[in-house]
Amino acid sequence: MPETDFEEKMIEVRRTSKTYQGGRRFRFGALVAVGDRQGRVGLGLGKAKEVPVAVQKANNYARRSMIDVPLKNGTIPHEITVTWGSSTILLRPAAPGTGVIAGKVPRAILELAGITDILTKELGSRNYVNQAYATLEALRQLQTWEDVKRLRKAEPKSEGGEAQAVQ
Repeated sequence: MPETDFEEKMIEVRRTSKTYQGGRRFRFGALVAVGDRQGRVGLGLGKAKEVPVAVQKANNYARRSMIDVPLKNGTIPHEITVTWGSSTILLRPAAPGTGVIAGKVPRAILELAGITDILTKELGSRNYVNQAYATLEALRQLQTWEDVKRLRKAEPKSEGGEAQAVQ
């Protein structure tokens, strides 16, 4: 897959400053999501003294942190709740035609992942960075029925129940 197939969305650029003897010095942090709208998405946070450099760094980090998202008819396979820092995100599958019901940050990530129908709720802190990483972690933890089936077959079965006396 060529690198040019990815679409990028800048979620936030924030300016921070530090006061020195000669005055204030500014630095910028850029939060960027990258995806192909077909089940692959990544997130990056870049920091630099200039905005374009911060955005480029964030873009590079996002492309390196790409994950595969299991899609099921344009939505996710099951409901999931993930906490990152003090931000909690709830993702719930939705019927076809519902659309992406989400706030600014989760919407950007979910649309770039290729999800067309989903319900979300942001709980706790509204910090953009924590919301973004909570959303990405929720997408990373999603499992299809085939994945669960494969994992269950791999587990060895114990004889005689769970509680066995060791003698």
